[in-house]
Amino acid sequence: MIQLDNISKRYGQHPALSNVSFSMQKGEIIGLLGVNGAGKSTLMKILSGIITPDSGKISFFGKDFFSDTLNIKKQTGYLSEDNPLYEDMYVREYLEYVTGIYNANKKNIPYIIERTGLDKEYKKKIKTLSKGNRQRVGIAQALVNDPVFLILDEATSGLDPNQRESLNNLFIELSKDKVILFSTHILQEVKEICTRLVLLNTGKLLVDKKITEIESVEQIFHTLTNENEHEL
Repeated sequence: MIQLDNISKRYGQHPALSNVSFSMQKGEIIGLLGVNGAGKSTLMKILSGIITPDSGKISFFGKDFFSDTLNIKKQTGYLSEDNPLYEDMYVREYLEYVTGIYNANKKNIPYIIERTGLDKEYKKKIKTLSKGNRQRVGIAQALVNDPVFLILDEATSGLDPNQRESLNNLFIELSKDKVILFSTHILQEVKEICTRLVLLNTGKLLVDKKITEIESVEQIFHTLTNENEHEL
């Protein structure tokens, strides 16, 4: 289990997160929602070890997150929204490079290439790929170390419906023995693959419920969006 307790983060005078607490279990796909500026990216960067909070605690399967960050990073896969890639590398070359950083087993690369639909692309340079296939490379690099915790920020952005469906099926399969935090603006995806919804608003945790307990994901999110637009 991954447990967050009162995580807070400020940028200058702006509170990005305010006392956010919730837990995540293996077998779950947690849909992380919120309008722009809600604190989603800050939360994911904290959980990936890129930045540290100003206050609060995180327990990662019984270990203190901030005293064992390096080892925890080795058990985490992260796809950021901007999906930075080394464009002059070939796809397989890049995946081997990332695998080497993690000191993981390169024998898993062909399997990851096949599962992420890069069978026909792995011999190409990344800069020649379509946006959808670049996104697949980003997902593949997040999987090379066989992470226990998978953080996906807009993972299916730029994919066509068939590509999105195949990868969502992969995420569902992977979630059996992983914790997956899945940020998306596509509400249909939340209903189709997520088991829980965590909704942030202006850095605060507004909703944490199982999908089965929510009558309408769209209504919750659209109400929030309208409220924020009214405030602006």
